[in-house]
Amino acid sequence: MPHITYIDAAGHSATHNLPEGWNLMLGAINNGVDGIVGECGGSCTCATCHCYVDEARLSDLPPVGEAEASMLEFVAAERRPNSRLACQIKATAALEGLVLHLPDTQE
Repeated sequence: MPHITYIDAAGHSATHNLPEGWNLMLGAINNGVDGIVGECGGSCTCATCHCYVDEARLSDLPPVGEAEASMLEFVAAERRPNSRLACQIKATAALEGLVLHLPDTQE
């Protein structure tokens, strides 16, 4: 189970072990992480699980798909080159130690 760290806009961090195959939005919600809303339940239709991935780890992630790229156009906070939707990232052993920074708003 990879350890994933979520850091909110105020700088508070929480590290959780996520079962492999879970998406990182589900991991955040199931562990009570503030800053991830996930209104659509992970179907890539709401952009309320926007996060910023540490740039050094971007190459560890699968590429942004067409649906995710479309939804990233609608994020409430600033979109950056390292913006991703947590619902589109699956927990795998390769993501051990991944850090996600959460924006100050999702809506």
